[in-house]
Amino acid sequence: MLLGLSIRDFVLIEKLDLAFPVPGKPGTASGLGVLTGETGAGKSILLDAFSLSLGGRAGSGIVRPGAAQAVVGAEFSLADDHPAHAILAEQGIVDEGATLLLRRLVGADGRGRAFVNDQPTSIGLLKRLGETLVEIQGQFEQHGLLVPVNHRATLDAFGGLGADAAKVEAAWNAWRAAEAARQSAAAAFEQARREEEYLRHAVAELEGLAPKADDEERLAAERQLLRHGAAVGEAVVAALAELEHDKGGAAALRHAHRLIERQAAPAGGRLDAALSALERALSETTEAAAQLEQARDALDADPARLEKIEERLFALRAAARKHGTTVGGLAGLRERMAEQLAALDDGDARQRALAAQATQAREAFVAAARALSAGRAKAATRLDRTVSAELPPLKLERAKFVTRLEAQAEKDWGSHGTDRVEFLVATNPGMAPGPIGKIASGGELSRFMLALKLALAKVGDARTLVFDEVDSGIGGATAAAVGDRLRRLARSLQVLVVTHSPQVAALADHHWLIRKTTGRAKAASEVVALDRAARLEEVARMLSGAAITDAARAAARQLMTAGK
Repeated sequence: MLLGLSIRDFVLIEKLDLAFPVPGKPGTASGLGVLTGETGAGKSILLDAFSLSLGGRAGSGIVRPGAAQAVVGAEFSLADDHPAHAILAEQGIVDEGATLLLRRLVGADGRGRAFVNDQPTSIGLLKRLGETLVEIQGQFEQHGLLVPVNHRATLDAFGGLGADAAKVEAAWNAWRAAEAARQSAAAAFEQARREEEYLRHAVAELEGLAPKADDEERLAAERQLLRHGAAVGEAVVAALAELEHDKGGAAALRHAHRLIERQAAPAGGRLDAALSALERALSETTEAAAQLEQARDALDADPARLEKIEERLFALRAAARKHGTTVGGLAGLRERMAEQLAALDDGDARQRALAAQATQAREAFVAAARALSAGRAKAATRLDRTVSAELPPLKLERAKFVTRLEAQAEKDWGSHGTDRVEFLVATNPGMAPGPIGKIASGGELSRFMLALKLALAKVGDARTLVFDEVDSGIGGATAAAVGDRLRRLARSLQVLVVTHSPQVAALADHHWLIRKTTGRAKAASEVVALDRAARLEEVARMLSGAAITDAARAAARQLMTAGK
C-alpha cells in the first residue's frame, strides 16, 4: 500500500511530500482518503505525477519552469507474499523487504531515468511493478481490470479456482512435453530412414576400425618411437652395456655395496645412511636396466610394426575427416549412429507408444480444462449477479454487466485452459454488451469499476486503488451511495478518491485539499491535510461555492455526522 508520495518541480508543484495512513499499519487509522479542490487547482497534476512514478508516460512540459528536472517518488509497504518480491528477485534488484521505493526523473530536455530502491532500472520494470501495486480508475487510465488479458485470472481468483487452474497448467505442460517427445522422435525416425543406407555403411566401417578415444595420441607416440628405432636401439644397447659389463655401473654399485655392508656393524651405525643410499641406487639401476631390456625387446619384436601403426593412424584420420569430427570423436559417433539404426529398427513401435502417451496427455488436459470451464461458468454467473446488485444505487440501473466465457479454438489453448474470458457492459437497454473500457464514459467507467471492485475486494495484487471522476455527473443520493461503497471498499483496500462531490468528501476518514496559489511571477499548487474543522469548511465550500454560508456549514455538518 502507498506510504508516501514525494514530488519535486512537477508542472505547478515545486515541493510536495505526502504521507498516507495505511490500513492495518500500527499507529495509523485505516479508512477512505479523499482529495478535493477547486477546478484547476492541480488535482490532475497530482495524479499525473503519481502515474509517472508508476511507469506512466512522461508528457511534454512536465518540468516546472526554471527547474532542471522533475522528480517523483512513491513509497509502498509490501506484504511478505506480494508478487513484487518475485519481480525484484528476477531482476537482481536488492529487496528492502517491507518497503519498496519507485522513483522517476525527467529532465527539461525530456530524457528520463527510473530507479527501484535507488537502483537504476528501466521504465518498463517500473510500470510492471506499478501494475502490481496500484490501480488508477479514471477516464484516461487503462489499468488492471480494464485490460481483457487480466479478466481470466480475475474470474479464477473470484471463484476460488486457483487449484483447478494449477491442475490445468500442469496438464498443459505434461501434454506439451509428451507432444515434443513424439515430434522429436518422429523427426529422428524420418531422418534416420532417409539416411539408413549411409548409416549402415558408416557403422560397419567404424566397427571395422574399432576406434578408441585415445587412439591418436597412443599411436602417434608409438610411431614416433619406431620411426627413430635405429638410433633409439643403439642408445638402449649402449646404455645397457654401460650398466651391465664387468666394470659397468651396476657391477660397481654391487661391489661398493658389499664392501660397505661388511663394515657396517664395526662402524657402529656410521655407515648405515651410506649403505641405504647404495641399496636405493642399486635398486634403481637394476630397474633401469630391466626397462631398457624391455624397450630393446620391443624395438626388435616386429620390424613391420611401424607400417601397421601408420596404416591404422592414417585410416583413423581419414575417417575423422570424412565424418567431420576428430579421431577421438569417432567412438562416440559410432555409438550415436548405432543408436539411430536401433531406433529405426524399432521405430514404428516407439512412434506408436509416444503417440499414445501424447493422446493420453491431451485427454488429461481436456478433462482438467473442462472442469475449470465449469467452475468458471458458475463463478461468472455469481460475479454478474454480485456486480449487477451494485449498479442501481450507482445510477447505473439501466446498465448491464456480463462476464463472457467463450470456448477457444484448439490453436489458442494454453496453460490457462480453453476459455477466453472478458468483462462486458451495456449502458442502455437494447445495446449489445461491449468491452468495459470502450463502452462506458469516464464517469460511468469509474462507477462500473467501483461496483466490480466491490465484488472483487479480496482479489488481485494491487492493494491501492485511486478513483478519479467516480462522481462525474451525479449528486444527491447517488453520490452518497458512491461514497458509501467507497468507504466499504476502504475496509479491505487502500482507497484514494479525487472527488467533486460533498457527499463523498463528507464520508472521508482522511481529507487533503489541493489548492493553487498565484503570485506575481508564478502559480503553484500545494496539498494540505485537513483536520475536522477544516474539513467542515471544505465540504461547505463544495456545497455552496466560493461564498460559504452558515446554511452550507450546517448542511456539511449534517453530511459528516450522518456519514459517521
